Amino acid sequence: MEKQLIECVPNISEGRDTAKISAITEVVEKIEGIKLLDVDPGKATNRTVITFVGEPKKVVEAAFQLIKKASELIDMSKHSGEHPRFGATDVCPLIPISGITMEETAKYAHLLAERVGNELQIPVYCYENAATEPKRKNLANCRAGEYEGLKEKLNNPDWKPDYGPNKFNEKVQQSGATAISARDFLIAYNVNLNTTSTRRANAIAFDIREAGRVKTDEKGKNILDENGEPIRIAGKLKAIKGIGWYIEEYGIAQISYNLTNISITPMHIAFDESDKAANLRGLRVTGSELIGLIPLKAMLDAADYYLIKQQRSLGCSESEKIKIAIKSLGLDELKPFNPREKIIEYVLEDADKQKKLVDLTVTAFTDETAAESMAPGGGSISALVGALGVALGTMVANLSGHKKEWDHRWEEFSTWAVKGQQYKSKLLQLIDEDTNAFNKIIDGFRMPKETDEQKKVRAEAIENATKYATIVPFTVMETAFQSMEVMQAMLKDGMQSSLSDSAVGILCAKTSITGAFFNVKINAKDIKDRVFAEDILKRGEEIYLKAVAIEKNTIELINSKM
Repeated sequence: MEKQLIECVPNISEGRDTAKISAITEVVEKIEGIKLLDVDPGKATNRTVITFVGEPKKVVEAAFQLIKKASELIDMSKHSGEHPRFGATDVCPLIPISGITMEETAKYAHLLAERVGNELQIPVYCYENAATEPKRKNLANCRAGEYEGLKEKLNNPDWKPDYGPNKFNEKVQQSGATAISARDFLIAYNVNLNTTSTRRANAIAFDIREAGRVKTDEKGKNILDENGEPIRIAGKLKAIKGIGWYIEEYGIAQISYNLTNISITPMHIAFDESDKAANLRGLRVTGSELIGLIPLKAMLDAADYYLIKQQRSLGCSESEKIKIAIKSLGLDELKPFNPREKIIEYVLEDADKQKKLVDLTVTAFTDETAAESMAPGGGSISALVGALGVALGTMVANLSGHKKEWDHRWEEFSTWAVKGQQYKSKLLQLIDEDTNAFNKIIDGFRMPKETDEQKKVRAEAIENATKYATIVPFTVMETAFQSMEVMQAMLKDGMQSSLSDSAVGILCAKTSITGAFFNVKINAKDIKDRVFAEDILKRGEEIYLKAVAIEKNTIELINSKM
C-alpha cells in the first residue's frame, strides 16, 4: 500500500527575528518522521513560509507544536508587514502529496483545528476544502479585516470561528487567529517590476488575477448592479490571486501571486501575461521570485514552454531544462536560486540521504563495481551501458535539430530526442533497481527458518524476490531494445556526419540486451514457478535475436558508408 504523505505549509507572522524563527522550526524537527523541507523568511512581509512533510498524524502533531510555539513567541499587537495577516501562525494548509485523498486530508485539517481551538484557545477558521460553509472557502474572506479588525470580526455572529474562542481576550490579543485548510498544491510566486509604484503593480495584478477589478465610472466611482453589489471586470487568468506591493528590501514593486491550480494557470503563463500587461502600461517585468517549494513538473513545463517558443529540441536533460526555466523566468534575479532547495522532489531526495549508484561519479561508480561486493553487478552495468547508448542517439537527434538547413525539421528531431531522454531515464532508474532486487533475495535468505511456518514464509519470500530479480533485467532488455528505434531513425534521417555515434549507440543497446539476458537466465533457473520462468526466457530470447539482427544490419551499413 502506498505510504500516506501530507505536506504542511504554515506561514508565521515573523520574518526578521532569526532566533524566533529557529525556535519555531525546531519544534517541527523534533517530531520523529517529519522532514523539514524549507524555511523561507521575508523581511519586508515580516512573514516566514515553512514547509514540512510526513505521515498525516505526525504532520498534525508537528503543526500543532509549531502553532503553539508561534503563539508564545509572536506578539501580533506589535506586528507589521506588507502581507495580509491576522495571526501568529497566519495560515496552516495541509496538502495531500501521496496515498491520501483531499477528503481525508480535510478531516486531518479539522482534527488540527479542533485541537488548536480547544487546547491553545486560538480562534480557527477553516478554509478551502476544509471550509464549513461556502463563504469560508476563500481565505481572503476569512482573513478580511486582518488582525486589526479581528475584535470586531469575533463579535460578528456570521464570523464565529469554527473552533476556539469567539472573544478578543488577552490570549487572542497576542496570538490573533489562525486559518487552517486542506488544499491543492499552491505556488506563491512574485513577479518583479522595473518600478517602485505599488499602484501600478496593483493595476497589473487586477489585469491578470481571476477576480479582476471593480468596474468604475469616469470619476472613479464603483458601478453597482441592481442588488447594490459592485460589478467586477474579470481578470485574464483563472486560478490565480494577486496584489501589488513595494518591497523595500529589494527597492522594487512586485506583483504577488498565489497560483491555486497550476494545471489551469502555470507559473510561466502568469509570468508571460504579466509581462504583456506591464508593457501595455509602460513597464517591464525584470524577473520573478518563488516563495517556498515548487513541483519538478512545473519547472519542466516552464522549460518546455520556452523551448517551443524558441523552436528548440525538448529532448535536453532535466538539469538543462531546470537552468532554462530559471533563466527564462528570472528566478535568480533577486537572490541565487538553488534547485536542490526549491524543487520539492529534489528536497525529498536529499532528505532521504539514500545512497544511489546513479548519483556517483564515473570513477566512484567504477570503484564501487570493482569492490569486494556482489552488487552492483552485471545487471546494473547492462542498464548503464543501455543508458549510454540511447544518450548517444539522443545527442544525434539534438545536433540534427540544430542544423541551419534543417530548421523546419526541429519538431521531428525534438520528438526523437524526447523519446531518447525517456528511455535513458528509465534505464538509469534500473541501475539501482537491479541492485535493490538482488538485495531482496539476500534479505529472503536471512529470514528465520526454525519452524515449518517460518520455512514456508522464507521460501515464498525468496521465490518472489527471485522473480523480481528476473523481471528487472528483462525490463532492461525491453527498454534497451525499444531505445534502438532512436538510433535507427538517426542512422536513416539524422546527421550523416554522426553515423558512427548512432552506430555506437546501437552496439551499446545490443550489449545491454545481451548482458541483461544473461541475468534473466541465471535468475530464472532458480525459480520454482516454471511456467513463469519459461515464459520470460522465451520472450527474452525473442528480444535478443531481434537485437542481434539490428546489430548485424548496423555494422553492414557502417562498413558500406565508410
